[in-house]
Amino acid sequence: VQLQASGGGLVQAGGSLRLSCAASGRTFGSYVMGWFRQAPGKEREFVAAIRWSGGTTSYADSMKTRVTISKDNVENTVSLQMNSLKPEDTGVYYCAAGSSWINWDFWGQGTQVTVSS
Repeated sequence: VQLQASGGGLVQAGGSLRLSCAASGRTFGSYVMGWFRQAPGKEREFVAAIRWSGGTTSYADSMKTRVTISKDNVENTVSLQMNSLKPEDTGVYYCAAGSSWINWDFWGQGTQVTVSS
C-alpha cells in the first residue's frame, strides 16, 4: 500500500492550500481515508477523514470551518482543501488509510505546510 501526499508549501496567513493523497496498492472501498498533522514539538492530531464508500466525513472541531475533505474515485485520490490558514496550522500533514474511524493502518510520508504571519 502506498499513500503519496503532496501539495504542501509555504503560504501567507489567510491563504489557501490544497493537499492531495494518491492511494495505491489495494482496494480502498471499505476504508476510511484521513488527514492528520503534526506541528513542531507536538503530537500528531486528527484533521479530517472521509469514508471511501459513501463519502461520510468527519472533521476536527478546531478546523471544520476551514477545511474540506473530498475524494476522487477515478483518480484514487483524497484531497484536503484548507482555507484561511493560520501560522498555527504549520506542520507536517499526513494522509492515512484505516479500517475504521479510529484504526489507522497505513500512513503516507507527509507533506510540509508552513504558514507565515
